[in-house]
Amino acid sequence: MKIVKLEDFHVDCGWEDYSFLKITTDEGLVGWSEFRESRRKGMRALIHGMSELLIGADPRAIGRLDASLYAHIRTVPGGMYQNAIGAILNACLDIKGKALGVPVYELFGGAVRERMPVYWSRLGVIRARSAAFFDGKVIDKPAVRSLDDLKRAGREAAERGFKAAKMNLLVFDQKGGRQYTPASARGPGFPELNLPEDVLAALLDQIAAVREGAGPKFGIAIDLNFNYRAEGFRRIAKKVEPFELLWLEMDIYEPNALALIRQSTTTPIASLETILGRRALIPYLEARCADLAIIDPQYNGLVESLRMASLADAYEVNCASHYFAGPLAAIITAHFAAVIPNLRIMEFDVDEVPWKPKLLTKPPVIDNGEFVLPTGPGWGTDVDEAMLRKHALKQ
Repeated sequence: MKIVKLEDFHVDCGWEDYSFLKITTDEGLVGWSEFRESRRKGMRALIHGMSELLIGADPRAIGRLDASLYAHIRTVPGGMYQNAIGAILNACLDIKGKALGVPVYELFGGAVRERMPVYWSRLGVIRARSAAFFDGKVIDKPAVRSLDDLKRAGREAAERGFKAAKMNLLVFDQKGGRQYTPASARGPGFPELNLPEDVLAALLDQIAAVREGAGPKFGIAIDLNFNYRAEGFRRIAKKVEPFELLWLEMDIYEPNALALIRQSTTTPIASLETILGRRALIPYLEARCADLAIIDPQYNGLVESLRMASLADAYEVNCASHYFAGPLAAIITAHFAAVIPNLRIMEFDVDEVPWKPKLLTKPPVIDNGEFVLPTGPGWGTDVDEAMLRKHALKQ
């Protein structure tokens, strides 16, 4: 069996774009994966730039391909190169699973669990964005324009069987809610990344609103991304201690600074979603800087993600799967979560445009706050090319 073609597809999903990679073999088998083009311009070029290593290669020889692709990027490891390799190897895993007639997770020792706990990611954020920029017409869900709306969203999550949710900071004014993201060079706060007192107060009000709506036993995680310096992260961690959060999530490229934040608070600290590859992960585990390691099997590829989870397990650290993409990435994430012993919980975006699940022949299934593991060959689902073309991103 040989690889004969690589193709990419790009889909408009309202506030986000999803990109898919299709690898075709000379025997007619195809493999699918996802990658992030919308926030990583040039990913498509990187993937196709590696095609000289792939055309004519056996897609089932995962170990050989992994070693060859890593050798290709050895002088510039990580970053978009790791993302590109992850997409390629994930599609090859789909082919190998289909060729053997088994799910991908069977290639790695089989599933430890068939149902994985999930949390509702970006609770209120997508609804606020839809209300502010699309007049609430992109998704058929109640708009979030105030703390009361956010409280109702928390109540809905609990009533639908979810045990936890994660939020980003929303700042509300007469125009509705907007996400506070100075680290993305949007809005006030850039480039200093200081923590204003009114922003801290808004965060505390937001947590209190969701806790009131969802109930005292509902788990709440807060994602701060890169939006503050270490000093701001530390202040927030202390202030939110009375809420007994599921975790406080933050990104910072300095293991010792992150470790000091963790040591300063009783709030569990989650991080590392942007750390790509096990070699880059080691300094963070050595620094004991996080209670929870967040790993993305789309960004790293499933093969490398499993190595990273195994490394975290050796340091007695549990993992949460990171998910910030389309429906196939959710399925790939489920295979990762099913295999690793040290799983804490899966991330899942509940709010979505109506056609998102239709991009797959078998969309993700969530039952009572748990992700039901697919059982078919490969990823256990295929991509509907007709739907990809119907909702293709307009250049």
